[in-house]
Amino acid sequence: MAHGLALRGTVIRASCGRGYSLNLNSNRLKSVPEFSTILSMSLKLTELNLGNNALREFPVVLSHLGSLTKLDLYNNKIAVVSPDAIGNLGNLVVLNLNHNNIQRLPPEIGRLRKLQHFSIVDNKLEELPGEVGCLKKLSELNLTYNNLSSLPKQLYFCRNLIKLYAARNRLTNLPEGITALIKLRVLDVAGNMLSIFPVEFHLLHLTELYCDGNWLIKLEPVPLLPQPQMLSLKELAARLVLLEVRKKFSLIKRSLPHYPELNDLLSSSRCCTECNGPFLGTWVECVHFVSLQKVRTEMNLRSWLTIPVRALLCSYNCFRAEGPCYYGVETK
Repeated sequence: MAHGLALRGTVIRASCGRGYSLNLNSNRLKSVPEFSTILSMSLKLTELNLGNNALREFPVVLSHLGSLTKLDLYNNKIAVVSPDAIGNLGNLVVLNLNHNNIQRLPPEIGRLRKLQHFSIVDNKLEELPGEVGCLKKLSELNLTYNNLSSLPKQLYFCRNLIKLYAARNRLTNLPEGITALIKLRVLDVAGNMLSIFPVEFHLLHLTELYCDGNWLIKLEPVPLLPQPQMLSLKELAARLVLLEVRKKFSLIKRSLPHYPELNDLLSSSRCCTECNGPFLGTWVECVHFVSLQKVRTEMNLRSWLTIPVRALLCSYNCFRAEGPCYYGVETK
């Protein structure tokens, strides 16, 4: 059973056992009054709509409303997000900051451990803090129409992410390791400045991909003619150790904890796209072209889409291997 009453154009609703929701939408508010002086039930407030107002800052008073699960602040003039206020909203599940003037989010955004839906469309966001990787329950993130030039690699810690919208930004690349997002199904990166997709991008189980309006490399084959392979002693030794680390029983593997500097060096190792062999320094960085319809028949694509995917190779033999054709990327 729900109960409602009017209060200066606002609506307060309470559902039995579910707390209260307060709608202050479209009231031309420039600040938010102290809830403790207006409502005795502030500690039970779970939903708050402050959309379509004239707020210029993320209201600090919200820091007292730790029971909020849904907060709407869309269509305001917010430029500053208070670290104290947002950091105390640990029960938020839905946060809507669309259509504001926000340039930066504080690291305290990482405290919203229950957040599942976060939308910050049409702002002036220049950077997404790495602490976003702490949002383990995040399933939908909408960053469309901002000024982002990159995404933090920590975003890939959000293993429950299903939908990621980052269209109409200034992205020049996507961080390597995107296959960690095992639940990702929808990716929108249209209207950016991407030229190539990360290694193994085609292994994602996407059902929808939007990437039109980018600067993707075109398939104009000019096969790479590499110089004869010459590996340094450091590289040869590193590859030997990396192979030993893969073994279940290895004296070298057991000895590694005693050599922290060597561990740090090997932490930057990569795997060859062709043979999956480990290496420290990339022999050559190439691109191969993948038809998504062939590898992902379940994808909802309007046209036959072939995308450029980065390939890191460990040797000339892998470059010459039968299968995918690898091409060097011309830099100007």
